[in-house]
Amino acid sequence: MKAKEIQELIDYISNSGLAEVKIKTDEFELSIKKYAESSAVRMVEAAPTPAPSPAPAGEAAPAPKSAAPVEAPAPSSSNLVEIKSPMIGTFYLTANPDADPFVNIGDTIKAGQTVCIIEAMKLFNEIESEISGKIVKVLVSNATPVEYDQPLFLVDPAG
Repeated sequence: MKAKEIQELIDYISNSGLAEVKIKTDEFELSIKKYAESSAVRMVEAAPTPAPSPAPAGEAAPAPKSAAPVEAPAPSSSNLVEIKSPMIGTFYLTANPDADPFVNIGDTIKAGQTVCIIEAMKLFNEIESEISGKIVKVLVSNATPVEYDQPLFLVDPAG
């Protein structure tokens, strides 16, 4: 199958009611799973973390829960939008090692603009933004593996 045929098949499956498809031929094997919450862009709202209350005398304070570090959002807005990976593959910020990155922190992007490339099965797929705004944070390092629906960028739509 050619890349365009695979993409058309993925589009067809995502618009159908099917949750999982497996295709096996002599030349290749393809397995596609559709998750219940399959959205390429999801709104996230940054909320301040409440300070732990002091423990009464004589009681040991509960151990703090381990959490991923949270970076403060841009001061202009508390509503940030995630640009997520539409596929499993290797994330690249540049078209080739000598090229400039598609986007940098602080860049203003438009809907439809290429923000990165994800390589899957030797195919390089340009990932386009579905929203306009300002890049607040790049969440993935260059040339690292990414999972389906993994957040790649945080965007301030008001920026």
